[in-house]
Amino acid sequence: MSDNSTLTPLGNTAIPRRRRLAYRIVALFLGLLLIIQFVSFTLVEKSIDQNARGVLQESLNLGERVFDRLLTQNAVHLYESTQLLSADYGFREAIASEDTETLESALANHGERLGAAFAVFTSAQGVLKASTLQETHALRPLVTRAINGAITQTSQQGGDGVRPLVMQLQQRPYQLIAVPVKAPLTIGWVVMGFRLEQQLLTEMHQLTGLGVVVMTRHSQGNWRAALSHLRPDQTDDVVRRWMPTLNINGTQMPDRLSFDLPGGLHVARLVGLNIQPGEQTVAMLLRSVNEAVAPYEELRLAIMVLNGVGVLAFAMGSVLTARRITTPVSTLTGLARRLSNGDFNAPIPSHGKDEIGQLADAFESMRRAVQDREDAIRRSGFTDSLTRLPNRAQFSVNVREAVTEVLRTPEGSCAVIMLDLDRFKHVNNVLGHDAGDQLLVRVGELLRKLIVDEANTVSRLSGDEFAILLRRGDVTQARAVARSIQQSLETTIDLNGNTVDLGAGIGIAACPEHAQDAVTLLRQSELAMYKAKQSQVGHVVFRPEMDVKSDEALFLLGELRQAIDRDELRMFLQPKVALANGQVIGAEALVRWQHPTRGLVPPGAFIPFAEQSGFIRHLTNWLLEESTRTWRSWAEQGLSLQMSINLSARDLIDPDLPGRVTALLGQHGVPPHCLCLEITESAIMDDPNRAQQTLEQFHYMGVKLSIDDFGTGYSSLAYLKRLPVDELKIDKSFVMNMQRDGQDAKIVRSVVDLAHNLGLKVTAEGLEEEAAWAMLAGLRCDVAQGYWIAKPMPSDQFPDWVSRWRAPQATPQELHQPTGKRVA
Repeated sequence: MSDNSTLTPLGNTAIPRRRRLAYRIVALFLGLLLIIQFVSFTLVEKSIDQNARGVLQESLNLGERVFDRLLTQNAVHLYESTQLLSADYGFREAIASEDTETLESALANHGERLGAAFAVFTSAQGVLKASTLQETHALRPLVTRAINGAITQTSQQGGDGVRPLVMQLQQRPYQLIAVPVKAPLTIGWVVMGFRLEQQLLTEMHQLTGLGVVVMTRHSQGNWRAALSHLRPDQTDDVVRRWMPTLNINGTQMPDRLSFDLPGGLHVARLVGLNIQPGEQTVAMLLRSVNEAVAPYEELRLAIMVLNGVGVLAFAMGSVLTARRITTPVSTLTGLARRLSNGDFNAPIPSHGKDEIGQLADAFESMRRAVQDREDAIRRSGFTDSLTRLPNRAQFSVNVREAVTEVLRTPEGSCAVIMLDLDRFKHVNNVLGHDAGDQLLVRVGELLRKLIVDEANTVSRLSGDEFAILLRRGDVTQARAVARSIQQSLETTIDLNGNTVDLGAGIGIAACPEHAQDAVTLLRQSELAMYKAKQSQVGHVVFRPEMDVKSDEALFLLGELRQAIDRDELRMFLQPKVALANGQVIGAEALVRWQHPTRGLVPPGAFIPFAEQSGFIRHLTNWLLEESTRTWRSWAEQGLSLQMSINLSARDLIDPDLPGRVTALLGQHGVPPHCLCLEITESAIMDDPNRAQQTLEQFHYMGVKLSIDDFGTGYSSLAYLKRLPVDELKIDKSFVMNMQRDGQDAKIVRSVVDLAHNLGLKVTAEGLEEEAAWAMLAGLRCDVAQGYWIAKPMPSDQFPDWVSRWRAPQATPQELHQPTGKRVA
């Protein structure tokens, strides 16, 4: 029983003796710590109080010196400025001629420049000769005292230095400056008065942090605040409550004043500016005690917080130490319960070399063994067995976690990059499935090398689909990663001596920019990937119009359904010109949407989801109807051209389309050869058999057929030979750069030769420079189309453009209308 009693913590009971001892140890150490901290805090409080008193007195001493300095500097500046007037030649001549009007004008002009409230000229004996004020009765004693003060200062200081003279006029303080006019003896005095302004008090407060109140009293009347930097309630309290209690006589000012004002206790000092039996002007300098001791309050608070943290940390350390000494078994009990609940992540710490330590080590060995088995089971369910990358299930979990983290973090973002390999089925079919597996492993290794951040995830979803999660990435970073992937895949891969060229369609979607849940984010990145494979542009960022299920797309699609009924669709035409003779031989018909509120909606904003939703068939029917009707209108004017119309993949699998075309041609009397239907290689390859059947029906009808964007798809030459087409349209990406890129020029030449050898006509899209015209003609290309010839224009403008068109050999400056920079 005694052995079992030592392990009683497993039963959630404690050993009373050990527990009491632990608490006594903690209480002893905490008590000693509190005593030491109390003594330290008392000494700090005493030191803070002494320092605060010293700071307040020093602040007032400094403030008094600064205030005197500001007044003196102002007096010196005004004295020197006034001297300029006394030395002025014109002013002296006016004095000599006793021209009072000139004197007053000079005094007024100079005083206005200096900001003087008044200016006076007196004789050498102080008799008033000219003044800027009409009422001079109150000025006479002030002027006399200013002159006497200036004479006294000169005699005491030997002519060096100017002291401020502050006097009252109508109970307002003025700073007076008296300057003698000498020739060479004193022939008069210029006296100027400057009102003390609030700017002086503001500057004083900025320099010292002190509040200033300038007060005046006449005879034994009440004090009046002339200027104040305090709040109105504080100023009123000083003037009405405290100043009457002070005895101010002579030049001795009361010292060490303290007032309880609104806002707290203030210490103050009086500075006598003008103490005369009949009038008194003083300045009171005040400092808030609360503001002065605020830094010490912060220090006191920091010390208290530090002491509190110290006590808390010491208490926690003492308790933890005591528990470690007395209850190690209880720790093992809690960990054993966590193991029983399936939590294998927390390691079990060692408890020494005794029996309890051995038990802890045994628990740790058991935890690791069980955790290894759990991890192996989990990996088998969340790892792709071929590439050892996370599979779709694990990738979905990681995306959910990343989206949750983004939505909790302001300005956070994550991005999903999804890619599908090009021509992988061809590798499987030609080289076998083993080579295909090797290729997938190589691609997985390549992606892992590109994505070095361990926070990101590279996954194989299924087949030849891979995905990358940028946990803290955005669209810009995802684009950069996509470009790196494209560049890496451009390098040929050797599989058992066979060279494989790879490519990929890459789709990008980001949270929260495109979606705010994991399911939508994955779906939108997949839609962008399909769009990239369809358009063969490398990588595509998700746009709302790609998702026909999105609210914006559904709303726009609903409006598009009504656009035909509301006559909002417009047909634009881009001319096609024969390079041999420069004649306009046809035009490509394009649909535009003139929305009543959105304006001219670009095709990229509604064509993609119209194709996905199947509404593209209605747009095709409208364009066929409009183009055949327009052709009939032109024919009646003597203009007979071929009209080219694009067909989508959905149009090609529509069994009713040939019948509708036949009906429209008959209705408007359009010869079948005047209609050319353009089909992309990718549209044909979506369902090659049904597409070929539809194309053969058009061929038998006499309708011309053209392969659009030739050179960007996957169709083989053998398959191309079986198609009943009449024309190849070289993709604009090759034509636009052929003058600067020799490889593009070779591709154009090869396509032209290939088409002519097959008996096909060749049209070059993307003619945007005059030099390209001659180059294409030299390659024996048949037809050209592009912005250099003309931008797409409304159909009603097309006949007029045709009448004005001239080939390059005539007058090049009249060949085309200004087009500016091409907009995608």
